[in-house]
Amino acid sequence: MSKGKLAKFADMARYENVFQYPYSVVENVPFEMKGHWRDMYFHNDNPIVLELGCGKGEYTVELARLYPDVNFIGVDIKGARMWTGATQALNDGLKNVAFLRTNIEIIDRFFGPDEVQEIWLTFSDPQMKNVRKRLTSTYFMERYRRFLVDGGIVHVKTDSNFLFTYTTYMTERNAFPVLFSTTDLYHAEGLDVDTMRILSIQTYYESQWIERGLNIKYMKFRLPSAGDMAEPDVEIPVDDYRSYKRTRRSGVDMRK
Repeated sequence: MSKGKLAKFADMARYENVFQYPYSVVENVPFEMKGHWRDMYFHNDNPIVLELGCGKGEYTVELARLYPDVNFIGVDIKGARMWTGATQALNDGLKNVAFLRTNIEIIDRFFGPDEVQEIWLTFSDPQMKNVRKRLTSTYFMERYRRFLVDGGIVHVKTDSNFLFTYTTYMTERNAFPVLFSTTDLYHAEGLDVDTMRILSIQTYYESQWIERGLNIKYMKFRLPSAGDMAEPDVEIPVDDYRSYKRTRRSGVDMRK
């Protein structure tokens, strides 16, 4: 029988690879590892990669397996989901994995300048009604800049036509260098070695979407640390399908 939420939260409270700072308490609790993840937790000088909105942590854990010389941190507010990846990482003895349970809106409170090399956004909620909540909006890009190295890479993997189109316009509007982009990842040609390696990682829901015939979109671009940013002034068609176990959303609010 699977564990209930209370049992999972009890586990998380004692897990050495989990740090819990939800929005409701972070104001009163200083985060001493800000700027010191390498020396205080990982005990190495390897690059740090974040997965924001990591869900069950499947991607975080599998990336850590593929790249043992890279430190990975999964971030999400849903502790009961995160328990799966955190437990797997502990059971498998993966020392290059950590999990941070917090609100992504305050992610810059946990990392110092130039502390992070890359960010993964895997199947983020497209937030079609609220631009400020999209993880590729200027609202979040400004926060990423505070801890991402200059020209650090942002990966976006999604089943959402809306989010992929919006992010494409974002990169064009702000002249972010796009390293690779495809609307059909599993049938794309010209993939680099690293992209080919990550094709072996599929979350449970991703496999369901692929079975239903939905194309998986992927892009990676560099985020410069300087320069003004602006939202794309375009109307984007909303997704006209229902993703796996996801209710349909309609309407677009482009207000900042």
